[in-house]
Amino acid sequence: MKANCWMGRNSVEIREVPDPRILNDRDAIVKVTSTSICGSDLHLYNGYVPTMRRGDVLGHEFMGEVVEVGPAVDNLRAGDRVVVPFPIACGNCSACAHGMYSVCENSNPNALIAEKIMGHSPAGIYGYSHMLGGYAGGQAQYVRVPFADVGPLKVDDDLPDEKLLFLSDILPTGFMGAELCEIRPGDVIAVWGAGPVGQFAIASAYLLGAERVIAIDRYPYRLRMARDKAGAEILNYEQTDVLDALRELTAGRGPDACIDAVGSEAHHSVGPLNAYDRVKQATRLETDRPHALREAILACRSGGIVSVIGAYLGFIDKFPMGTVMNRSLTIRSGQCHVQRYLRPLYERIRKGDIDPSFVVTHRMSLDEAPRGFELHKHKREELTKVVLRP
Repeated sequence: MKANCWMGRNSVEIREVPDPRILNDRDAIVKVTSTSICGSDLHLYNGYVPTMRRGDVLGHEFMGEVVEVGPAVDNLRAGDRVVVPFPIACGNCSACAHGMYSVCENSNPNALIAEKIMGHSPAGIYGYSHMLGGYAGGQAQYVRVPFADVGPLKVDDDLPDEKLLFLSDILPTGFMGAELCEIRPGDVIAVWGAGPVGQFAIASAYLLGAERVIAIDRYPYRLRMARDKAGAEILNYEQTDVLDALRELTAGRGPDACIDAVGSEAHHSVGPLNAYDRVKQATRLETDRPHALREAILACRSGGIVSVIGAYLGFIDKFPMGTVMNRSLTIRSGQCHVQRYLRPLYERIRKGDIDPSFVVTHRMSLDEAPRGFELHKHKREELTKVVLRP
Protein backbone atom coordinates (compact mmCIF):
# COMPACT_ATOMS: atom_id res chain seq x y z
CA MET A 1 0.00 0.00 0.00
CA LYS A 2 0.98 3.67 -0.29
CA ALA A 3 1.90 5.69 2.78
CA ASN A 4 3.48 9.04 3.59
CA CYS A 5 6.80 8.30 5.29
CA TRP A 6 9.21 10.40 7.33
CA MET A 7 12.60 10.32 5.62
CA GLY A 8 14.51 12.81 7.74
CA ARG A 9 14.31 16.46 8.68
CA ASN A 10 12.15 18.40 6.20
CA SER A 11 11.66 15.30 4.08
CA VAL A 12 8.63 13.05 3.56
CA GLU A 13 7.97 10.67 0.68
CA ILE A 14 5.10 8.55 -0.59
CA ARG A 15 6.39 4.98 -0.50
CA GLU A 16 5.11 1.46 -0.89
CA VAL A 17 5.00 -0.23 2.53
CA PRO A 18 3.60 -3.59 3.71
CA ASP A 19 -0.14 -3.76 4.30
CA PRO A 20 -1.06 -3.82 7.99
CA ARG A 21 -2.43 -7.02 9.49
CA ILE A 22 -4.19 -8.13 12.65
CA LEU A 23 -1.59 -8.69 15.39
CA ASN A 24 -3.80 -8.88 18.48
CA ASP A 25 -7.36 -10.02 19.17
CA ARG A 26 -8.51 -6.44 19.82
CA ASP A 27 -7.13 -5.02 16.54
CA ALA A 28 -9.01 -3.76 13.52
CA ILE A 29 -7.81 -2.84 10.04
CA VAL A 30 -9.26 0.41 8.68
CA LYS A 31 -9.23 1.51 5.05
CA VAL A 32 -8.55 5.25 5.24
CA THR A 33 -11.01 7.49 3.38
CA SER A 34 -9.72 10.83 4.73
CA THR A 35 -6.69 11.92 6.68
CA SER A 36 -4.95 15.23 7.28
CA ILE A 37 -1.75 16.98 8.25
CA CYS A 38 -1.79 18.28 11.81
CA GLY A 39 0.21 21.27 12.96
CA SER A 40 1.95 19.00 15.44
CA ASP A 41 3.15 16.86 12.49
CA LEU A 42 5.38 19.81 11.65
CA HIS A 43 7.34 19.19 14.87
CA LEU A 44 8.25 15.81 13.35
CA TYR A 45 8.90 17.32 9.94
CA ASN A 46 11.14 19.99 11.41
CA GLY A 47 13.19 17.40 13.27
CA TYR A 48 12.37 18.38 16.85
CA VAL A 49 10.88 15.08 18.03
CA PRO A 50 13.43 12.39 18.98
CA THR A 51 13.18 8.67 18.17
CA MET A 52 11.87 9.10 14.63
CA ARG A 53 13.19 6.55 12.14
CA ARG A 54 13.54 6.79 8.39
CA GLY A 55 10.45 5.25 6.79
CA ASP A 56 8.06 5.81 9.71
CA VAL A 57 4.47 6.27 8.49
CA LEU A 58 3.07 9.62 9.62
CA GLY A 59 -0.41 10.83 10.53
CA HIS A 60 -2.70 10.72 13.55
CA GLU A 61 -5.90 12.27 12.16
CA PHE A 62 -7.85 9.80 10.06
CA MET A 63 -11.16 8.05 9.48
CA GLY A 64 -12.35 5.32 7.18
CA GLU A 65 -14.03 1.95 6.74
CA VAL A 66 -13.41 -1.15 8.82
CA VAL A 67 -12.25 -4.02 6.62
CA GLU A 68 -11.26 -6.60 9.26
CA VAL A 69 -11.55 -7.05 13.03
CA GLY A 70 -9.86 -9.31 15.56
CA PRO A 71 -11.89 -11.98 17.38
CA ALA A 72 -12.22 -9.87 20.57
CA VAL A 73 -13.75 -6.86 18.79
CA ASP A 74 -17.51 -7.25 19.09
CA ASN A 75 -18.61 -3.63 18.63
CA LEU A 76 -17.42 -3.22 15.04
CA ARG A 77 -17.67 -5.22 11.87
CA ALA A 78 -16.43 -4.97 8.30
CA GLY A 79 -18.11 -2.12 6.45
CA ASP A 80 -18.56 0.15 9.48
CA ARG A 81 -17.56 3.77 8.99
CA VAL A 82 -15.40 5.03 11.87
CA VAL A 83 -13.45 7.99 13.17
CA VAL A 84 -10.29 6.94 15.00
CA PRO A 85 -9.00 9.01 17.97
CA PHE A 86 -5.29 9.81 17.91
CA PRO A 87 -4.44 8.54 21.44
CA ILE A 88 -4.40 4.76 21.63
CA ALA A 89 -6.11 3.61 24.81
CA CYS A 90 -6.76 0.19 26.33
CA GLY A 91 -9.94 1.10 28.22
CA ASN A 92 -8.95 -1.05 31.20
CA CYS A 93 -6.23 0.77 33.15
CA SER A 94 -6.69 3.29 35.96
CA ALA A 95 -6.15 6.26 33.63
CA CYS A 96 -8.76 5.04 31.14
CA ALA A 97 -11.19 4.32 34.00
CA HIS A 98 -10.93 8.02 34.91
CA GLY A 99 -11.46 9.15 31.31
CA MET A 100 -7.83 10.18 30.88
CA TYR A 101 -7.27 8.24 27.69
CA SER A 102 -4.21 10.14 26.47
CA VAL A 103 -2.23 8.87 29.44
CA CYS A 104 -3.30 5.24 29.07
CA GLU A 105 -0.91 3.02 31.03
CA ASN A 106 -0.91 0.10 28.60
CA SER A 107 -0.82 1.37 25.02
CA ASN A 108 2.80 2.48 24.70
CA PRO A 109 5.07 -0.54 24.19
CA ASN A 110 8.08 1.77 24.38
CA ALA A 111 7.13 3.33 27.71
CA LEU A 112 10.67 3.10 29.04
CA ILE A 113 11.87 5.59 26.41
CA ALA A 114 9.16 8.10 27.31
CA GLU A 115 9.82 7.66 31.03
CA LYS A 116 13.42 8.75 30.61
CA ILE A 117 12.23 12.07 29.13
CA MET A 118 8.88 12.66 30.86
CA GLY A 119 9.07 10.74 34.12
CA HIS A 120 6.06 8.63 33.19
CA SER A 121 4.79 7.56 29.80
CA PRO A 122 1.69 8.92 28.07
CA ALA A 123 -0.40 6.81 25.71
CA GLY A 124 0.79 5.55 22.37
CA ILE A 125 -0.01 7.82 19.43
CA TYR A 126 -0.33 6.94 15.74
CA GLY A 127 2.58 8.07 13.59
CA TYR A 128 4.31 10.07 16.32
CA SER A 129 7.75 8.60 17.04
CA HIS A 130 8.97 5.43 18.69
CA MET A 131 8.99 7.19 22.05
CA LEU A 132 5.19 7.12 21.75
CA GLY A 133 4.86 3.56 20.55
CA GLY A 134 6.23 3.42 17.04
CA TYR A 135 2.73 2.90 15.62
CA ALA A 136 2.25 3.38 11.89
CA GLY A 137 0.11 6.43 11.20
CA GLY A 138 -2.94 7.26 9.17
CA GLN A 139 -1.46 9.08 6.16
CA ALA A 140 -1.78 5.78 4.37
CA GLN A 141 -4.29 3.63 2.55
CA TYR A 142 -4.78 1.26 5.50
CA VAL A 143 -4.05 1.37 9.25
CA ARG A 144 -3.91 -1.17 12.04
CA VAL A 145 -6.03 0.13 14.93
CA PRO A 146 -5.17 -1.44 18.31
CA PHE A 147 -7.83 -1.65 21.05
CA ALA A 148 -10.48 -1.19 18.39
CA ASP A 149 -13.17 -2.14 20.89
CA VAL A 150 -12.37 1.08 22.81
CA GLY A 151 -11.21 3.77 20.38
CA PRO A 152 -13.04 4.15 17.08
CA LEU A 153 -16.42 5.87 16.94
CA LYS A 154 -18.92 4.36 14.53
CA VAL A 155 -20.59 7.15 12.53
CA ASP A 156 -23.53 7.32 10.15
CA ASP A 157 -23.17 7.65 6.40
CA ASP A 158 -25.20 10.84 5.90
CA LEU A 159 -22.48 13.32 6.93
CA PRO A 160 -19.40 13.91 4.73
CA ASP A 161 -15.92 13.07 5.97
CA GLU A 162 -14.94 16.72 6.30
CA LYS A 163 -17.58 17.27 8.99
CA LEU A 164 -16.36 14.26 10.99
CA LEU A 165 -12.64 13.82 10.34
CA PHE A 166 -11.54 16.34 12.94
CA LEU A 167 -13.24 14.40 15.72
CA SER A 168 -10.03 12.37 15.56
CA ASP A 169 -8.00 15.17 17.16
CA ILE A 170 -8.30 18.89 16.66
CA LEU A 171 -11.99 19.46 17.41
CA PRO A 172 -11.88 17.61 20.76
CA THR A 173 -8.52 19.25 21.49
CA GLY A 174 -9.93 22.73 20.97
CA PHE A 175 -13.02 21.84 22.98
CA MET A 176 -10.97 20.43 25.86
CA GLY A 177 -8.85 23.58 25.84
CA ALA A 178 -12.00 25.64 26.35
CA GLU A 179 -13.44 23.21 28.90
CA LEU A 180 -10.27 23.44 31.00
CA CYS A 181 -10.98 27.18 31.36
CA GLU A 182 -14.08 26.50 33.50
CA ILE A 183 -15.93 29.17 31.55
CA ARG A 184 -18.73 31.07 33.25
CA PRO A 185 -21.23 33.48 31.67
CA GLY A 186 -19.60 36.81 30.95
CA ASP A 187 -16.05 35.46 30.77
CA VAL A 188 -13.49 36.84 28.36
CA ILE A 189 -11.17 34.21 26.87
CA ALA A 190 -7.95 34.87 24.94
CA VAL A 191 -6.60 32.29 22.51
CA TRP A 192 -3.00 32.31 21.30
CA GLY A 193 -2.82 30.75 17.85
CA ALA A 194 -5.50 30.91 15.14
CA GLY A 195 -4.58 27.65 13.45
CA PRO A 196 -7.17 24.85 13.33
CA VAL A 197 -6.93 24.00 17.05
CA GLY A 198 -7.18 27.66 17.95
CA GLN A 199 -10.21 28.08 15.67
CA PHE A 200 -11.96 25.21 17.43
CA ALA A 201 -10.95 26.54 20.86
CA ILE A 202 -12.59 29.85 19.95
CA ALA A 203 -15.78 28.18 18.71
CA SER A 204 -15.86 25.89 21.75
CA ALA A 205 -15.42 28.78 24.18
CA TYR A 206 -18.55 30.35 22.75
CA LEU A 207 -20.39 27.01 22.92
CA LEU A 208 -19.48 26.83 26.62
CA GLY A 209 -20.79 30.31 27.38
CA ALA A 210 -17.96 32.81 26.91
CA GLU A 211 -19.11 36.36 26.26
CA ARG A 212 -16.02 37.40 24.29
CA VAL A 213 -13.10 35.55 22.73
CA ILE A 214 -9.95 37.30 21.54
CA ALA A 215 -7.64 35.56 19.04
CA ILE A 216 -3.92 36.37 18.81
CA ASP A 217 -1.92 35.49 15.69
CA ARG A 218 0.20 37.17 13.00
CA TYR A 219 -1.23 35.73 9.77
CA PRO A 220 -4.02 37.91 8.38
CA TYR A 221 -5.84 35.00 6.69
CA ARG A 222 -6.01 33.04 9.96
CA LEU A 223 -7.18 36.11 11.86
CA ARG A 224 -9.88 36.70 9.23
CA MET A 225 -11.09 33.12 9.70
CA ALA A 226 -11.11 33.56 13.48
CA ARG A 227 -13.20 36.72 13.10
CA ASP A 228 -15.50 35.73 10.25
CA LYS A 229 -16.01 32.01 10.94
CA ALA A 230 -15.40 31.60 14.67
CA GLY A 231 -16.61 35.01 15.84
CA ALA A 232 -13.50 36.23 17.67
CA GLU A 233 -12.08 39.68 18.20
CA ILE A 234 -8.59 39.67 16.72
CA LEU A 235 -5.11 40.95 17.56
CA ASN A 236 -2.14 40.79 15.22
CA TYR A 237 0.86 40.57 17.54
CA GLU A 238 3.18 42.00 14.88
CA GLN A 239 1.10 45.18 14.83
CA THR A 240 0.28 45.69 18.50
CA ASP A 241 1.58 45.05 21.98
CA VAL A 242 -0.57 42.11 23.04
CA LEU A 243 -0.33 42.65 26.79
CA ASP A 244 -1.29 46.33 26.50
CA ALA A 245 -4.11 45.53 24.07
CA LEU A 246 -5.56 42.81 26.30
CA ARG A 247 -5.49 45.10 29.33
CA GLU A 248 -7.30 47.77 27.33
CA LEU A 249 -9.90 45.29 26.05
CA THR A 250 -10.60 43.96 29.56
CA ALA A 251 -10.65 47.20 31.58
CA GLY A 252 -7.23 46.46 32.99
CA ARG A 253 -8.01 43.03 34.49
CA GLY A 254 -6.80 40.70 31.77
CA PRO A 255 -8.72 37.77 30.25
CA ASP A 256 -10.46 35.41 32.66
CA ALA A 257 -8.67 32.49 31.01
CA CYS A 258 -5.99 32.15 28.36
CA ILE A 259 -5.55 29.25 25.93
CA ASP A 260 -2.16 28.41 24.44
CA ALA A 261 -2.99 26.70 21.14
CA VAL A 262 0.50 27.28 19.71
CA GLY A 263 2.96 24.99 21.47
CA SER A 264 6.61 24.29 20.92
CA GLU A 265 7.47 26.37 17.86
CA ALA A 266 6.04 29.72 18.90
CA HIS A 267 7.20 32.86 17.10
CA HIS A 268 7.80 36.26 18.68
CA SER A 269 7.82 39.58 16.85
CA VAL A 270 10.47 41.03 19.18
CA GLY A 271 13.85 40.20 17.67
CA PRO A 272 16.11 39.46 20.68
CA LEU A 273 13.73 37.11 22.52
CA ASN A 274 12.72 35.33 19.32
CA ALA A 275 16.39 34.90 18.40
CA TYR A 276 17.19 33.68 21.93
CA ASP A 277 14.58 30.91 21.76
CA ARG A 278 15.53 29.91 18.22
CA VAL A 279 19.23 29.61 19.11
CA LYS A 280 18.48 27.67 22.30
CA GLN A 281 16.20 25.29 20.40
CA ALA A 282 18.58 24.85 17.46
CA THR A 283 21.42 23.96 19.82
CA ARG A 284 19.10 21.65 21.81
CA LEU A 285 19.58 23.68 25.00
CA GLU A 286 15.79 23.85 25.14
CA THR A 287 13.36 21.74 23.13
CA ASP A 288 10.53 24.27 22.84
CA ARG A 289 10.02 27.95 22.04
CA PRO A 290 7.48 28.94 24.70
CA HIS A 291 6.78 32.58 23.91
CA ALA A 292 3.01 32.13 23.56
CA LEU A 293 2.86 30.35 26.91
CA ARG A 294 4.92 33.05 28.64
CA GLU A 295 2.68 35.75 27.22
CA ALA A 296 -0.53 33.91 28.13
CA ILE A 297 0.66 33.63 31.74
CA LEU A 298 1.56 37.31 31.93
CA ALA A 299 -1.75 38.36 30.31
CA CYS A 300 -4.15 36.26 32.38
CA ARG A 301 -6.04 38.02 35.16
CA SER A 302 -4.99 37.22 38.71
CA GLY A 303 -6.68 34.04 39.87
CA GLY A 304 -7.37 32.98 36.28
CA ILE A 305 -6.68 29.81 34.32
CA VAL A 306 -4.06 29.18 31.65
CA SER A 307 -5.08 26.24 29.45
CA VAL A 308 -2.24 24.65 27.49
CA ILE A 309 -3.26 22.51 24.52
CA GLY A 310 -0.45 23.42 22.13
CA ALA A 311 1.94 20.47 21.84
CA TYR A 312 5.13 20.74 23.88
CA LEU A 313 7.98 18.27 23.60
CA GLY A 314 10.26 18.64 26.59
CA PHE A 315 11.97 21.59 28.27
CA ILE A 316 11.55 25.36 28.14
CA ASP A 317 13.54 28.34 29.42
CA LYS A 318 12.59 31.59 31.15
CA PHE A 319 9.35 30.20 32.55
CA PRO A 320 7.59 32.90 34.65
CA MET A 321 6.88 30.74 37.70
CA GLY A 322 6.91 33.79 39.95
CA THR A 323 3.91 35.14 38.06
CA VAL A 324 2.05 31.84 38.35
CA MET A 325 2.62 31.57 42.09
CA ASN A 326 2.23 35.18 43.17
CA ARG A 327 -0.92 35.81 41.15
CA SER A 328 -2.69 32.55 42.02
CA LEU A 329 -2.84 31.30 38.46
CA THR A 330 -3.90 27.75 37.61
CA ILE A 331 -2.24 25.96 34.70
CA ARG A 332 -4.22 23.09 33.18
CA SER A 333 -3.04 21.05 30.23
CA GLY A 334 -2.91 17.73 28.48
CA GLN A 335 -2.98 15.86 25.24
CA CYS A 336 -6.66 15.55 24.51
CA HIS A 337 -8.56 12.60 25.98
CA VAL A 338 -10.35 12.27 22.66
CA GLN A 339 -12.43 9.19 23.48
CA ARG A 340 -14.15 11.20 26.23
CA TYR A 341 -15.41 13.79 23.74
CA LEU A 342 -16.18 11.75 20.62
CA ARG A 343 -19.85 10.99 21.20
CA PRO A 344 -20.86 14.40 22.69
CA LEU A 345 -19.15 16.34 19.90
CA TYR A 346 -20.53 14.01 17.25
CA GLU A 347 -24.00 14.83 18.56
CA ARG A 348 -23.23 18.56 18.46
CA ILE A 349 -22.19 18.21 14.81
CA ARG A 350 -25.40 16.31 14.01
CA LYS A 351 -27.48 19.01 15.72
CA GLY A 352 -25.70 21.76 13.78
CA ASP A 353 -24.10 23.40 16.81
CA ILE A 354 -20.78 23.38 14.96
CA ASP A 355 -19.58 22.49 11.45
CA PRO A 356 -15.86 21.70 11.75
CA SER A 357 -15.31 21.76 7.99
CA PHE A 358 -14.95 25.56 8.06
CA VAL A 359 -11.19 25.15 8.70
CA VAL A 360 -10.57 23.17 5.48
CA THR A 361 -8.78 25.28 2.89
CA HIS A 362 -7.04 22.61 0.78
CA ARG A 363 -7.92 19.16 -0.53
CA MET A 364 -5.27 16.85 -1.98
CA SER A 365 -4.58 13.26 -2.84
CA LEU A 366 -2.29 11.25 -0.60
CA ASP A 367 0.36 11.51 -3.33
CA GLU A 368 0.44 15.27 -2.75
CA ALA A 369 1.22 14.98 0.98
CA PRO A 370 4.86 16.15 0.56
CA ARG A 371 3.60 19.33 -1.08
CA GLY A 372 1.03 19.71 1.69
CA PHE A 373 3.77 19.57 4.30
CA GLU A 374 5.76 22.27 2.52
CA LEU A 375 2.73 24.54 2.17
CA HIS A 376 1.85 24.00 5.83
CA LYS A 377 5.38 24.62 7.09
CA HIS A 378 5.83 27.86 5.15
CA LYS A 379 2.19 29.06 5.46
CA ARG A 380 1.80 29.29 1.70
CA GLU A 381 -1.45 29.62 -0.27
CA GLU A 382 -3.19 30.64 2.98
CA LEU A 383 -3.33 26.98 4.00
CA THR A 384 -5.12 26.44 7.31
CA LYS A 385 -6.04 22.76 7.01
CA VAL A 386 -5.56 20.19 4.27
CA VAL A 387 -7.57 17.00 3.87
CA LEU A 388 -5.80 14.13 2.10
CA ARG A 389 -7.70 11.45 0.21
CA PRO A 390 -5.82 8.13 -0.04
